[in-house]
Amino acid sequence: MPSSTPSVGSLPRGFIPVMLTPFQETGAVDTATLAQLTEFYIEAGAAGLFANCLSSEMYELTEAERLAVTKLVVDQTAGRVPVVATGTFGGPIAQQADFVKQIYDTGVQAVIVITSLIADADESDAVFLERMHELIALTENIPLGFYECPVPYKRLISSEILKDLMPTGRLIYHKDTCLDDAEVARRIAVGAGYRFGLYDAYMVNAVSSLQAGAAGLSCIQGNEFPELVVWLANNYNNSARQDDVKRVQQFFVDCMDLVHTAYPTIAKYTLQKRGLPISLYTRRDVDPLTPALQRDMDALVETANQLQLELGIEPVFVGKLIG
Repeated sequence: MPSSTPSVGSLPRGFIPVMLTPFQETGAVDTATLAQLTEFYIEAGAAGLFANCLSSEMYELTEAERLAVTKLVVDQTAGRVPVVATGTFGGPIAQQADFVKQIYDTGVQAVIVITSLIADADESDAVFLERMHELIALTENIPLGFYECPVPYKRLISSEILKDLMPTGRLIYHKDTCLDDAEVARRIAVGAGYRFGLYDAYMVNAVSSLQAGAAGLSCIQGNEFPELVVWLANNYNNSARQDDVKRVQQFFVDCMDLVHTAYPTIAKYTLQKRGLPISLYTRRDVDPLTPALQRDMDALVETANQLQLELGIEPVFVGKLIG
């Protein structure tokens, strides 16, 4: 069950998974499996959901599909946990602001801004800030968040940029991909006293970020091992479980390369093995899921299952989520 409930004006602490989009073999969005997948995340203990993100293959979805997928997730959660979703896909800021409003109208708690779609790689932070202030002005009081998405390029949002924007009171979520403990701590310090929450995407730094005051985690590993991510978010500061915390942190360090290979197909494969009726169909052009990769992932799942057993974590049984 969820580890926490939505709070007014801010997002709850904990694990906010970056959701996959299931497709039928025809390539159409598989809405029935998406509903089951939503239940899977919630039953695993997710504090919120990030729909229409890179893991969702957002760039391969049409505008209508982005809205429909987000609305389905919002409706399926029925207020049990908050949902955030991407609302910026390039072009003039006025155009991006219009789609931010459309995404917000689906019922999400915050709309996520892709940092690399506000300014080009060769444009300065000053240009980025000018356009962000324009976007904020054009989107009324809609809560916003940042995602330092690696596609089309990774644009990091420094603590200095955050310091400039925090007084607007509009930023409540930041999916952090800077991979830098010291900078994470600076960003968290800048956001102190605001509704802002930093959710680290980099599981190698999960414990250090949480100990520095991160609100939670938003990582791709949550698509294969959500129970372990939730356990870590709930126990990182438990003095009686520090040896176990180190074991779980090391598990995520060790599997980093594998879970990023052939992603998101490899995540769909893992969920399929867990009983979710999800196709391996992936619209993104990714590396092939070879038999060797499947064997490696099978072995990793066995390792994860044994770790969960030793920690006393009850796994989610996918087959009983709906129907």
